[in-house]
Amino acid sequence: MEVTGFFTAIIIGLVIGALGRLVVPGKQNIPIWLTLLIGVVAAILGTLLAGAFGVDETPGIDWIELFLQIGFAAAGVALVAGTYGRRRH
Repeated sequence: MEVTGFFTAIIIGLVIGALGRLVVPGKQNIPIWLTLLIGVVAAILGTLLAGAFGVDETPGIDWIELFLQIGFAAAGVALVAGTYGRRRH
């Protein structure tokens, strides 16, 4: 992953975190900063996994990479919301 790809993943990760939160059903009792952090990590993981599968450089919009990123974000939000909610009570 190039440096520009890393910074792009961070910026896109902010949006990915919000999308991941929308995909998870129910109310998530986690702060927005944690959702954004999960999105950034999910975007980086999705980009790395897409690169490993060779689908990170496609003509047009990289739909597979985007779906991988949202999937990681949704899984991260669900996991953290479950553990964060129990810890807070």
